[in-house]
Formats: sequence, structure tokens, C-alpha cells
Amino acid sequence: MFDALTDKLSSAFAKITSRGVLNEKDIDDAMREIRIALLEADVSLPVVKSFIAQVKEQALGEKVVKSVRPGQMVVKIVHDELTKLLGDDDNGLKLNAVPPACILMVGLQGSGKTTSSAKIANKLKKQKKVLLASLDVYRPAAQEQLAQLATQIGVASLPIVDGEQPLDITRRALKEGKNGGYDVIILDSAGRLHIDADLMNEVIEVKKLANPVETLLVADSMMGQDACNVAREFNEKVGLTGIVLTRVDGSSRAGAALSMKMVANVAIKFLGTGEKIDEFEEFHADRLAGRILGQGDVVSLVEKTIEKIDKAEAEQMAQKMLKGKFDLEDMLAQLRQVQKLGSLGGIIGMIPGLSKFKNQIEQSGIGDNLIKKQEAVILSMTKEERRHPDIIKASRKKRIAAGAGVDVHEVNKVLKSYEQMSTMMKRMGKLGGMQGLAAKMMHKNPFGGFPGGAGGRFPF
Repeated sequence: MFDALTDKLSSAFAKITSRGVLNEKDIDDAMREIRIALLEADVSLPVVKSFIAQVKEQALGEKVVKSVRPGQMVVKIVHDELTKLLGDDDNGLKLNAVPPACILMVGLQGSGKTTSSAKIANKLKKQKKVLLASLDVYRPAAQEQLAQLATQIGVASLPIVDGEQPLDITRRALKEGKNGGYDVIILDSAGRLHIDADLMNEVIEVKKLANPVETLLVADSMMGQDACNVAREFNEKVGLTGIVLTRVDGSSRAGAALSMKMVANVAIKFLGTGEKIDEFEEFHADRLAGRILGQGDVVSLVEKTIEKIDKAEAEQMAQKMLKGKFDLEDMLAQLRQVQKLGSLGGIIGMIPGLSKFKNQIEQSGIGDNLIKKQEAVILSMTKEERRHPDIIKASRKKRIAAGAGVDVHEVNKVLKSYEQMSTMMKRMGKLGGMQGLAAKMMHKNPFGGFPGGAGGRFPF
């Protein structure tokens, strides 16, 4: 959702980083462009004024003017101030209370509360015994939805009792949490289409009863500045400890993410990056600032890779490649590992230097659809064809193309990509003395099992 803002900020920085010396007019011009970019991104006016004032004060300082690369110093100042604006990195859940620690989820209807509750439970389940409980007795099938999500991720959910009211459900959840030896109870409160007195009173009573260690507002980033108003209202009337920002993979203007922390004076704790349960990440201000400024986010990419990619499988693949053995089944495995990391656009945005070319790469046809198309082509082949691609001639290509629902030239593209990767693998296998070093690099490199690791390039 930061693409438009990133492009405009990159354009503003390009004008100053190319200059050897900066004067006050250059900085004023850059600040004007940054101000316009932030306002167009729907960042609230008070936040923009404060941000620009802080950046300009430092940018006009002697340290910048006399710097060897003053333009780069200004970029660093913007990055640091953006990090401060987004909040510090002490954003983890505070669950050090006597078990069971309670997390209360609040927010408007449709913001993604129920799914976010399950996503948090999914993150905690490796270290904590978690109980999910739905207090939403108003939205049809809301309780059943949470129960199904709990089953999907393998955590417990409080049994549903028809006609039971939110306060009674809360009491039963607290009792079950204590008797069942649970470490964490996540209470998914009811949402509304707008803020009203009944909703607030109900949430306030639930909070008094549950005494949660965390009260998290789930806010839809697509709401723009209105999300800030919602955050302010909930914080004043209920009291928040953090924010979960959902739909950050959408095309919103990013203003909510940049304004909510300052407006509501609470930290953003998590980002919902997609609809799937595992598309959920902890919020890190410095990393997000890097993404917004087009500097990538290698740390998050490495963490995601370690979490998603099977290490043993990656090492096995690396050893096979180093021996010069590589077939279409291996290529299929690599394509699937890439897909585990999320959208290709998201991956590209995390790689320094490539993020600025994200739009051009996607427009050239290199994206998720291409990976799926290549996967379909390989799946249309027999096992023998995957293991011995050299037997694939004209008649087989026609059959494979028909099975994948593509033209023959798409099959040729896949085979050409395979040949390029196979040639590269064989060359690596012949580098005798380099094999040990490469194996060590592969062992340390979490990207080992997918394109861009051993091969150094994607298969398309």
C-alpha cells in the first residue's frame, strides 16, 4: 500500500542526492515535495506539519551542509524521523502477567478482528497454550467463524452456548482458561458499523471483568484518516495498548499507518499483510520506514524465509544443484518455495535496489501469475518428462500446453528457463574447489532452496 508514497519520496530524494552541495532552497524544495507526498497519502495535516518541521530543522544543520554527501544525510534524517513517527520497536505483546493473560480485540465491524484474533493465536501457539473466545453474539455465524479458524490452526476455542451474553461468555472463558491451564485467552469482541454508546459500554464492562494485559484495536488501513478518528475514540473511551493494522497489502494511501501512532498515542503491534492465516507480521518501525523510502527490508525477508522454507529440503536441493543435477521437478519445488513467501511484488519490495523497479518488473509480466503459469505447465508433464526434459518434443509440447491451458510458446519459455538454470547448476558443480565454500554459503543462506539463492536468479 506504500507504492505511491514510495515513488513520490524517491522522486524527491533523487533531486537532492544527485547534487554535491545543497543550499537552503534545495532543501525547501525537497521538503515541499515530501509534504505534498505525505498529504496525498492521506497522512493527517498535524502529523505532516510536525514531521516536516523536525526534518527541516535537522536538514538545515551544519552537519548536513558540510557533509560529503549532504543528499544522503537528508535521506537518513527522513528515515530516522519516519521511524520515530511510526513508533519505537518495543511493540511486542506484554504477556508477562500471571496466566492466563488476556488479550481483548476491539474495533469496527469488517476490520478483520476475528481473522486477526486467529492470526495472533497462530503466532503464539508455539510458545503458549492459547484459548480463543468469541464475544460477538450479534453478527450471524461470527462465533462459528472463530471456532472454525481455531480448528484450522490447531488451538482451542471456547464452546458456543446459544443465547449467552458477552459478559457471561467472558466469565466462562476466564474460568476455562484458569482450569484448563491456558497461558493466553484471546477475546474477540463484537464490532459495529459505527461507534455507538452501546458498543463502548459493552466493551468497557468486558474490559473491567477480564482485566486484559493487551487491548488491541483492529483497524482497516483502507479507512484512511477515518481510522485515526476510530483509534482516538476507542483509546479515549476504552483505553488501548496497541493497534493491529489490516489490509496493508491493499491499495490504500498508507495515511493510517503513518498517523495512527501519533494520533492515538499507542504503538502499532502487527500488520495484516493478506487474507491467509500466516500473512501476518510483527510491526517494526525502522523496517517499515525502509520499505516506504524504497530501501527494502532484508531482515524481514530473511525472517520470513527462515520461517517458511524447510531447511533440510533447502540443503538437500543445494547439494543436488552443486552436483550439477537439476530437473523440472526441482524447478517446480523452487517455484513452490517462492510462493510460500507471499506475493512476488512483496518479495521484490523487500530487496534493496529492486524495490524501485517493482512496478516495471510487474508490468513486464514477471509476477505471481507467471509463477502459477509455469507451475501449471510443469504439472501438465508426466514424471518421466519432468525428470528427463530432453524427451519433450513437438507432440509432447502440444499435449502439455493443452493440459496447462496455455500456448506452446509458454511451454518453450519454461523449458528455456530450465535450460538456463540447469546450465548454471552444472557450471557450479564443476567448480571443484568452490563446492565447499558454496555449500557453507548455502547452509547459512536461508534462500538456499529457491531461485535467487544457489542460482542467483529467478527461473523466468
